[in-house]
Amino acid sequence: MDGLRQRIIEAVHHQPQPTVTVLSSLLAVEDELGYIPKEAVEEVATFTRSTINDVWAVASFYPNFRFLPPCEHRVELCWGPTCHLKGAMPLIQAVLQAVGLPEEGDTPDGRLSLRYNTCLGACAQAPVISVDHHLMGRLSPQAAQDAVTQVLRSGANGTSHSRSGHGH
Repeated sequence: MDGLRQRIIEAVHHQPQPTVTVLSSLLAVEDELGYIPKEAVEEVATFTRSTINDVWAVASFYPNFRFLPPCEHRVELCWGPTCHLKGAMPLIQAVLQAVGLPEEGDTPDGRLSLRYNTCLGACAQAPVISVDHHLMGRLSPQAAQDAVTQVLRSGANGTSHSRSGHGH
């Protein structure tokens, strides 16, 4: 048995809560791997006595589930009400331009995942972004652009992550 499937089985079979559901099983896999490969959909279906279609219906309903391996870096841009009022939109445009994306998503090289977030919980520091889970607030568009560019530069170590995934 390959390592990926073994990690999936461990995650699904060792959930701590008393009631195990399709959703809790998918969350356990996402916590373990950072994404949900097709093998996980199959394993969750078997474990929960559901069909693959039922598991896929749950997985595809929630927009935060990933079906490809995670990128090296994760940037979240808050566009909640406070950040919006404090200048999030020009900041978002500057970051999109810096990473070469037209909207949220993953860069083609798999180095950076950019997501919008309705609240990062730091409204007093608006506008706020999170770079690899590190919050930065009261940023100008240029400062946000510089922060994202810096993380990409610092991670340029020649390693490549496989982006071959099981997209649906």
